[in-house]
Amino acid sequence: MKSGLFGEQKLPPEARRTIVAGFVGFAVDFFDIYLPVLALAPVIGYFLPKGLSASASTTIYYFTFAATLLGRPCGAVIFGHWADKIGRRRTTIISIAGFGTLTALIAFLPGNASIGAWSLVLLILLRFVDGIFMGGEYTSNNTLALEMVPKERRGFVGGLIQAAYPLGFAVVSLVTALMLAVTTKAEYLAWGWRVPFLFGGVLAFAFLIYYRSVPESGMWQAAEKSPAPLREVLSGRHLRSLGQVFLMMSGFWLTAQAASVLPGMMIQQLHVPSELTTNGFLLASIVQFFGFIGCALLSQMIGRRPAIALCGVFLLFACPALYFAMVTNAIEGGTVLGTTVLAGLFYALVLAPWGIATPYICERFPTHVRASGYGIGYSVAVVIPAFSGFYLLGLAHFMPYVFTPIVLLVIGGVLMVVGALAGPETREVELHHPDLYGLAAPGMAARGR
Repeated sequence: MKSGLFGEQKLPPEARRTIVAGFVGFAVDFFDIYLPVLALAPVIGYFLPKGLSASASTTIYYFTFAATLLGRPCGAVIFGHWADKIGRRRTTIISIAGFGTLTALIAFLPGNASIGAWSLVLLILLRFVDGIFMGGEYTSNNTLALEMVPKERRGFVGGLIQAAYPLGFAVVSLVTALMLAVTTKAEYLAWGWRVPFLFGGVLAFAFLIYYRSVPESGMWQAAEKSPAPLREVLSGRHLRSLGQVFLMMSGFWLTAQAASVLPGMMIQQLHVPSELTTNGFLLASIVQFFGFIGCALLSQMIGRRPAIALCGVFLLFACPALYFAMVTNAIEGGTVLGTTVLAGLFYALVLAPWGIATPYICERFPTHVRASGYGIGYSVAVVIPAFSGFYLLGLAHFMPYVFTPIVLLVIGGVLMVVGALAGPETREVELHHPDLYGLAAPGMAARGR
């Protein structure tokens, strides 16, 4: 029987609280992730020595974001193991407290003029450790939320949780735009950029207070626990599942990097004013919210596998054309407003397929290793794409730097299509059945469970 979009029965209060927690947690997580993308874009020179070229500055600016992405798979491995061992809820609480503290600490960093290269080193180090704790948050929190809803609602709930990403990005845009509006350039360089980081720490601890009302996953509590979740998920059928997910998610992450570098590209290369760039991405985040949910609902109607493949084809052909039009408009003297509108549309469309990723990966692994499988499958694939800033710099020897993200889009789209078609359909999977696809936990099949 085919699943409906939303299901029929009303969810109990415990399930609703976990969905809210999943949504808000992901929003706070992504607020902290994208802080350097917008808040530091106008003042990245504060951490850099003088005299660097625009492309070198853009690459270093991009790596402050990539450092967080590199920390996330480490956090997924560490905290995914513990989410399967000690519970989703306890692991989430530790993760939130960790990234909230580290985000606030960044607000107190001195600049290159004060401590030289150590300024940049400390920024990248704090962002890396910050990413470790962020990887733990969604690994445990998103898994908990998906385990609390029936299969008829998993597509929508997974898309809703992912839709918290544009909300987090929108709040970063709003806070950054506000600080740019109320400060001079000198004031923003001196202290204005610090306010969004302090605000991020406050958001994390406010969410931590709410999380006290979130229950533990009943599905996890009822499941037989693996003595070594990480070792088990890295062997046998689970490892083959991870390989397929890794291939698919490599495509997701490559296309995401093409979008993530866009604010810096617009400011540094296309000379769009930072205020207009920030406001443009704020509006794009609103559009993107509905894009995530739309793709998730598409996967609930036609299946996860064909929906991801269709999105990959779209990214492979339509989005490079849109990006080319945006850059051409800027280079040939078109209006900065037109460039910003095209950039915002591109950004929203490229990232919308992520609405399918969370339910799909959760459905690929049984309960006793689900957090480990989801965290690793979602995050480890980011490692190679995380260095995209350097790939773009290398590609600049063969093509204009501003057009290099098109290469990421093409490769990413191909990997999404191939990766999706290499895996099974999962929409009808019952998460509480460990024997689906032959994935029984050790000893469970023998006892008839």
